[in-house]
Amino acid sequence: MSPRLGTLDLVPALDRLDLLGDAVATALSALGPAAGEAWVCAIDPALADTAAFSEAYSVPLEVSANCVVVLGRRAGEERAAACLVRADTRADVNGAVRRRLDVRKLSFAPTEWATEATGMEYGGITPVGTPEEWPVLVDERVAALEWAVVGSGVRGSKLVLPGALLAALPTAEVGPYAR
Repeated sequence: MSPRLGTLDLVPALDRLDLLGDAVATALSALGPAAGEAWVCAIDPALADTAAFSEAYSVPLEVSANCVVVLGRRAGEERAAACLVRADTRADVNGAVRRRLDVRKLSFAPTEWATEATGMEYGGITPVGTPEEWPVLVDERVAALEWAVVGSGVRGSKLVLPGALLAALPTAEVGPYAR
């Protein structure tokens, strides 16, 4: 039986790879049987931003998760990460995330850089399919969700998956990454 969130019509993500960004479809397919727990739904691309999406589709902010890409430098080495936090919280960029990446200064990645590095559309960036060398820092509140709504790599759809599946992504690290 399909999970239901708000007014969204969910279908198995593996049945609609056409609704996902290429990197997301590839990464999801590589998850094996666990990918069977992922769902996808088409949305209006103009409503992809969290607040508009939540209001339009009656999805509470506490089940939506935002993925932000951060960049820092240490000894001339650029360090990037994807941070996944509930939409009703903010990534602790200058605290826990900065310490985890072991950098003195950490910033949100420029939009153009993030979209090029991930191969995903702005407003659709998701931890599923980010570059393999990046840690995916999953806030413990996201990992605890029964169902989490995240980007799909494109603005025209959303992925819905268990928080436990996000926590089990190959480079995921669960911790207190939000404030």
